[in-house]
Amino acid sequence: MEFLTDEQAEAYGTFIKVPTRPELERFFFLDDDDRDLIALRRTDAHRLGMAVQICTVRYIGRFLGEDPLAVPWEVVEYLAGQLGITDASCVKRCPERRRTPYEHAEEIQERFRYRDFTDRRWGREFRGFLYGRAWTHAEGPVPLFNHAVTWLRKNRVLLPGVSVLARQVSEARTAAERRLYEAVTRAAHRADPALAPALAELLAVPEGKRVSALERLRTPPVKSTDTAMVRAMERVEEISAFALGRVNLSRVPVTGCPRWPGTGSWARHRRSSGRRSRGARRC
Repeated sequence: MEFLTDEQAEAYGTFIKVPTRPELERFFFLDDDDRDLIALRRTDAHRLGMAVQICTVRYIGRFLGEDPLAVPWEVVEYLAGQLGITDASCVKRCPERRRTPYEHAEEIQERFRYRDFTDRRWGREFRGFLYGRAWTHAEGPVPLFNHAVTWLRKNRVLLPGVSVLARQVSEARTAAERRLYEAVTRAAHRADPALAPALAELLAVPEGKRVSALERLRTPPVKSTDTAMVRAMERVEEISAFALGRVNLSRVPVTGCPRWPGTGSWARHRRSSGRRSRGARRC
């Protein structure tokens, strides 16, 4: 979970704020199917408790286990109003028997067809989505993590533990990085076998210099003087000499190409695959 802050990890799968009015109307409105299941309960406490759990899993994507009432009180009152229950505080009696929330959760999961994260079919579907998005979108781990949560909620797959999901996100991004570097390296080699080694040399810091040749070429002029403009033109000529337009990157997603410039992951992949192809894997 190294890419998530403590606050982000703690907020995962919980109510981080009071739902807005549109959210209440979308996720906490009790339809006929909800009411049919709720009506099987004999007391107001259990009816309201069941309603809270139905809407909780619909909103945040998971059940709250031993603390099913860890929800904003505004949610409880909104549901109580729909059920005609005048004393919303009666819901506090629902979890007095420890097994009750778990039994309710099992009924809800079966009735509304929520799937466990460990389900093999939906696990494959999810990994296909996750790895596909990591390959086609230039976004960091936190946005990808959030998209993963959204996909799971939309497809009624119960959220796993935060560390489990974070690990899968990291693995998907690592696989996308490797695929990107290998694709660019192969394309560079096809264009000119000498191109990749020449680009790789740009990563070295020349003796007596503070930055690599690559960093120098990546840095635009900061002044608009005549000297700066001359140096900028020289920089353009130096880059143009590589004739990078001949490298066919049609198999690399345009949105994925700029995601890793000058990062530590670049260096890791260069070290790990340098024995096979000493290319500078950058779009």
